[in-house]
Amino acid sequence: MAKANPLQFIQQVRAEATKVSWPNRREVTLTTVMVFILAALTAVFFFLVDLLIRTGLGGLLGFFG
Repeated sequence: MAKANPLQFIQQVRAEATKVSWPNRREVTLTTVMVFILAALTAVFFFLVDLLIRTGLGGLLGFFG
């Protein structure tokens, strides 16, 4: 394993950092809102699935119990 020169490493890191395309404020806001909406939809979905399973098991156990 070859040892890298620390100065050369820092130069390479800076060169790569300039290639990064950073998102603008609108893109960050839009993706943040999308994440919150999808998280809310997922929470509602799992709440409904849980309610359905709980109701079904309650009915099943009440029928046999």
